[in-house]
Amino acid sequence: MWLLYAFSGPVLWAASTHIDKYLVDRYFRDSDTAVLMVFTAFIGALALPVIAWAQPDVFKPPAWAIGVMALSGLFYMGAMLFYLRAIQTTEASVIAPLFQASTLFTVLLAWLVLDEALEWRQLGGVGLIFLGVVALSAGKKGQAKALKPGVVLLMLGCGLVMSLSAVLFKLFALNDDFWITTFWNFAGEALFGAAILTVPHYRRQFVALFRKHPGAVIGINGANELINLGGGLGVRYASLFAPVALVSAVSSTVTLFVFAFGLVLTLFWPKAAKEDISRGSLIRKFIAALCVTAGVVLSDAGAGH
Repeated sequence: MWLLYAFSGPVLWAASTHIDKYLVDRYFRDSDTAVLMVFTAFIGALALPVIAWAQPDVFKPPAWAIGVMALSGLFYMGAMLFYLRAIQTTEASVIAPLFQASTLFTVLLAWLVLDEALEWRQLGGVGLIFLGVVALSAGKKGQAKALKPGVVLLMLGCGLVMSLSAVLFKLFALNDDFWITTFWNFAGEALFGAAILTVPHYRRQFVALFRKHPGAVIGINGANELINLGGGLGVRYASLFAPVALVSAVSSTVTLFVFAFGLVLTLFWPKAAKEDISRGSLIRKFIAALCVTAGVVLSDAGAGH
């Protein structure tokens, strides 16, 4: 069942990636993307009393453990901030392949922190997924031009900090409780959002944006954050049942779903996205999808073994 939870992340995140791009282009083009993180923090803050009511042991861990669990949430928000600043400058389908860096970082960090040494079969599966996703974006028109050094650095930072967040989450979720760890993760995210609002420049932007587009800010962004939340919880839950590096590799298939959703949008709503649907491009994407599928099957077999 870990695969089902692990795949919920990339599917929901792929949808969220296109929504992010729409929000950034339409409402946040002239605003700092840090303002968008306030809404992510707000959704997490709303979940805190619900989790505390359902899990009254959330305050039992020692203070140092609470601090590290909250730090995992802060890392997650930092990673998302890097991502949003990257997507503000280029297309969603260009950004998505760079998420693969997080898989490589996670393999290393999981080995160092969690002592999760993958078997050769699992490493082969991770490699196939990685190659498939890279092949998926190879040859895309304008890809090389869009990959500016600043964008690459932002996404490498995103991958590293996201990996730290995932490894810290599993470290405590295994020893304590999934929902206790999730509670303090969300508390860290809420703290990140509160810190942003303490900066007068960001606070003015947030208030101005809310007054100008209240419906879009609440409706579209709220729905998008719930989609993000569902994907994040699914992936975090999957990491309890399989090596976090494998879960990260499966999560990296978000690129595949970004292209798939982009293809659907190109066919039925061309104003929202434009994907290359030439014969050569479709063949390349089909081969990439086969590589990813083979990698997932191999990884799952290794996990079961």
